Amino acid sequence: MRCSVCGALTEKGYTTSVTDLGNCLVIVRNVPCYKCTECNEIVYTGDVVKQLEKIIKTAKQLVQEVAIFDYSKAA
Repeated sequence: MRCSVCGALTEKGYTTSVTDLGNCLVIVRNVPCYKCTECNEIVYTGDVVKQLEKIIKTAKQLVQEVAIFDYSKAA
């Protein structure tokens, strides 16, 4: 896979996703991704995006300020 920003190759890896919902900060660790070897741009597959959306929706309903999840345990 090539980076959509700079065109360099990407490699599989893991990252931390941070989403600010205004009144709640959702942090998801160990999210599978593709990282650009040149510019460090992060790309998620469609399945990962769907799972992140589910995790964030759940956190929004349960948490008031900060939520930290491990992707592999929440998926």
